[in-house]
Amino acid sequence: MTDQIADQTHSSETQQTHSTNHPEEEEEDLKKLLLPDINDLPLTPPSAVQSNFVSYFAPDFMKPGHDQYVYRHANGLCVIGLAPTHVAFKEGGGITAVDFNVGKFNRSEMKVTGKRKKNAQLFESNSALCRVCTKDASYIVRCCVKGSLLEVNDRLINQPELLNSSASREGYIAIIMPKPADWLKVKDSLLGSEEYKKLREIS
Repeated sequence: MTDQIADQTHSSETQQTHSTNHPEEEEEDLKKLLLPDINDLPLTPPSAVQSNFVSYFAPDFMKPGHDQYVYRHANGLCVIGLAPTHVAFKEGGGITAVDFNVGKFNRSEMKVTGKRKKNAQLFESNSALCRVCTKDASYIVRCCVKGSLLEVNDRLINQPELLNSSASREGYIAIIMPKPADWLKVKDSLLGSEEYKKLREIS
């Protein structure tokens, strides 16, 4: 009988101990979920481009050294611009002027309106978007993807230096909306970020 009482008392104490510690353990588990280990965090936070877009690259597009990027948003929109290894950036002084008056009409004068993007012109992947000029040369920037041209970055006309300082953000060239089928066709010809870095030996 005494042994039974002792066992019951020990069992009761054990249950009380577990009952007391359990909330603390739950709180600790919750902290682990909500507060990540600092050692698991990246050294630098991801940029808006990294968070919202998938990066693709078209190296040597139409000509050697004409490296361009295609940042694709989840909604299908593609932002087109010059990759950091584009030959224009290798010249002293960088890019000094941007001219959208290429082809049959000036791209900067195109006006697209409404949700249905009325007046949007359909361009081929090799269609010219603009000409970027350096001190000694000029280079044609192309669409890279077939689709409707929704806008060009006309800020570059008066601020071409944005290409030298921020080509992947404020210095983008244009925004294009390809049809899903056209995107699938061109996607296989583009490189992902890691493939591009490996090709151009970027660390």
